[in-house]
Amino acid sequence: MFHFKQFSVDQTGCAMKINTDGVLLGALTEVDKPLAVLDIGTGTGVIALMLAQRFPAAQIDAVEIDEAAANTAANNFKNSPFKDRLTLYATDFKSFFDNRPEKKYDLIVSNPPFYINSLQSPGAKKNQAKHAGDGFFDGLIEVIASHLANNGICWLVLPRDTSALVKTLAASSGLSLQKIIKIHSFKTDEAHREILAFGLQSARISEQNFVIYDAPKIYSQEYQAALRGFLTIF
Repeated sequence: MFHFKQFSVDQTGCAMKINTDGVLLGALTEVDKPLAVLDIGTGTGVIALMLAQRFPAAQIDAVEIDEAAANTAANNFKNSPFKDRLTLYATDFKSFFDNRPEKKYDLIVSNPPFYINSLQSPGAKKNQAKHAGDGFFDGLIEVIASHLANNGICWLVLPRDTSALVKTLAASSGLSLQKIIKIHSFKTDEAHREILAFGLQSARISEQNFVIYDAPKIYSQEYQAALRGFLTIF
């Protein structure tokens, strides 16, 4: 059980545990007063819960293909103060939208599987949580482009090599890159992740560097500021 300031997250049965990528996506996502939000591949449900805390008017749908993780996320939603605004769908994102072809969202977020065509981990659950098969990101970008509201924003967190692929796919699907947040462990390190924002409207691309640590085990001021509303250590 992982305790945040306003909610708790059980991680039972979830191959992808709470991690820095997820909490940074939940904390750094920017959008103007969203009413309809979708979290694709919610896992424990932590990102959806963070967004429910940040955006009190939003109704949040969360999709999770893994049955055990979906059950855990549903219970986390039910036990949270935001339970009336969170709905879990135990399915894949393509099937979800096949049944809701007209659905549009003001905000779509995802911390998706990030290894592409690489050596897979032993364990089916970890493979599903961390490894994307051929065509996964093509399908993901296609549904995002089709189901964003006119002024909606999609935020994704990705390793840099996967980020390059997604940028290309997004451009070919009519999505415009609007912001890049480059995540560095230390100021002197190369960025190891990128948080990307895409929309249907053209915009000048904004770039930002975000550093997690000032020194080993010492969080930066910007990390503390971003997570202060959520993590009990700040």
